[in-house]
Amino acid sequence: MKFLMSAACGSFSLKFLAGLSVCLPVLGFAQTGAQLPLLMGTGGNGTSYSVPVQTLLFFTALSFLPAILLMMTGFTRIVIVLSLLRQALGTQSVPPNQVIVGLSLFLTMFVMGPTLDSVYSEAYLPYSNNTLPFDQALIKAEAPMRQFMSKQTRQSDLALFVKLAKLDVGTTAATAPMRVLIPAFVTSELKSAFQIGFMIFIPFLVIDIVVASVLMSLGMMMLSPVLVALPFKLMIFVLADGWNLLLGSLAASFVT
Repeated sequence: MKFLMSAACGSFSLKFLAGLSVCLPVLGFAQTGAQLPLLMGTGGNGTSYSVPVQTLLFFTALSFLPAILLMMTGFTRIVIVLSLLRQALGTQSVPPNQVIVGLSLFLTMFVMGPTLDSVYSEAYLPYSNNTLPFDQALIKAEAPMRQFMSKQTRQSDLALFVKLAKLDVGTTAATAPMRVLIPAFVTSELKSAFQIGFMIFIPFLVIDIVVASVLMSLGMMMLSPVLVALPFKLMIFVLADGWNLLLGSLAASFVT
């Protein structure tokens, strides 16, 4: 037992010394006010991070990309409307989820094109050319996104979150902080998506009712109305050029 305890103490001492040897240079840099190597440096435009730290920050920012895509663009409205269309048609997995998400992504890029171009030209290019600091680049990038979200946000939704945040009643979308504007924008997007989905469901619901009534009058109680109505739904949707109308209406529904 004594041998095991002495061995454990010896192992702990080695680990402690190894950790201390790593921490002492860091403490020395901190006390002298020096900067750690490969972490940061000071240039003409302020503090600039080294390549390893920039890589770390880049991959950390990628984890927030799905949240930005869902909460600050038109992706939410588009993907919900396309999913409701699939349910209204009665097709369980056609189009598949990959097609719906991919189509929603590229339609979002089409709708957000002018906004993304403004972010690229006003914020990213100056920052990449080292003519604009990172904090000012964020402010420049926020302005086009705020303008886009403000045009899609209902005043009632914005007033709700302004009240919950205990801000001034006269706060507008242009002056509201992003923590207030983003949930108001998402709420408005959900409302718009369900309103469009309701309009999509009505003609398909009428077809279901007509088919069910015909089958009941013919005494075909055991035949599923959904199975019989599906070919008629697909035929009417294709003849009416439904994809063209739906995608065009979705793109035009965003106020730019």
